[in-house]
Amino acid sequence: MSKTARALVLVAPLVGLTLFAPPAGADSHNDPSRHGHEVLAHLEPIPGSGVHGSGHAEVEFDEKGRIDEFEVAAHGLLADQPHAAHVHFGETARNECPTLMDDTSGDGRLTTTEGAPAYGPVMLSLTTEGDTSPESVLAIDRYDTATEGTINYERDGLFETADGVAEAIADGKGVVVIHGVDYNGSGAYDGEAMSDLNPALPAEATDPAMCGVLEDH
Repeated sequence: MSKTARALVLVAPLVGLTLFAPPAGADSHNDPSRHGHEVLAHLEPIPGSGVHGSGHAEVEFDEKGRIDEFEVAAHGLLADQPHAAHVHFGETARNECPTLMDDTSGDGRLTTTEGAPAYGPVMLSLTTEGDTSPESVLAIDRYDTATEGTINYERDGLFETADGVAEAIADGKGVVVIHGVDYNGSGAYDGEAMSDLNPALPAEATDPAMCGVLEDH
């Protein structure tokens, strides 16, 4: 594990809480009519990220309207580095992917914080094993590594979410965000700019790379 990856694991509890939802509990707003329902997202590069690729995400719901299967496939990411991925949703967010209009610093790049008004806080962490709550937002040892720039994430089983979150995702309000960029083309998470989530980390490790809204198709 690289120094950056180790740092991400160690500082996860220090991340600003305003960007992330409370710990997940069982979603009490289940809708049996969602059984077999699917929502899909087309993933596109975040403006200013320097990413050249695309992808898709797919969510399936069980007979109680709970998320029980999640797939993400994407290419064109920084190769052979871990990429945190989440589902965002916020009651007051626009529930869409950010644009450079959200770049409040004017540097032509979007941080996770700058994108938050568009996609909202983290509600689901797309880890490969274990906890999937917002508490695992930077559990980088449990996120996919982009082998040769490609991620193929598949996970079955119940994804517990906070009240109303599965329903919001089924209604087309969930936003998938993959993080991790390479502004300077070095092939690693480095550079002078530091992360808005924790100044001990390079911005490249946490800035958003790809985004897509989960919708009926």
